[in-house]
Amino acid sequence: MPARPLVLYPDPRLHRAAGPVTASGEGVRALAADVLDTLGAVSAMGLTAIHIGRPERVVVIRLQPDEPHAVYVDPVLVWASPERAAHPEGSVSMPGVVEPVERPARVRVRYRDLDGAEHEEEAEGLRAACLQHEIDQLDGIFWIDRLSRLRRERVLKRFAKLRTQQARAGS
Repeated sequence: MPARPLVLYPDPRLHRAAGPVTASGEGVRALAADVLDTLGAVSAMGLTAIHIGRPERVVVIRLQPDEPHAVYVDPVLVWASPERAAHPEGSVSMPGVVEPVERPARVRVRYRDLDGAEHEEEAEGLRAACLQHEIDQLDGIFWIDRLSRLRRERVLKRFAKLRTQQARAGS
């Protein structure tokens, strides 16, 4: 499958919650393949169906290019540790800006696989941060919404400056 075009900030779809996956069998496999192909094309660690314009709860994660990918269908955060950790975050929908985001250090996620079987997975470190980031996106919470107002304003200014520079370079 070819990579799909990305939904870019400030598109309002990035702040809308995704619905449950309605497709099954080959339909959900095709959607997951589209997300995976796009993830590889944009060199991301995680991507949701929302990022390619499909408001369904599908996440694909691959933290390293040489590791296998993981597909999460209808993932839900069911537990989060009280301990917190900060990791640099950004989004393919807002390229060029990154900022540390503090989140629970460990989480447990319930999801279905591509065959419809239910699973629970505990994660910590970068995988936990990535799962929380992508599940937030499915819930209509864009990553900058987790920043303080001051830090969010700074990120938005940096992003606007990058877009202006790119527009000038392109003309």
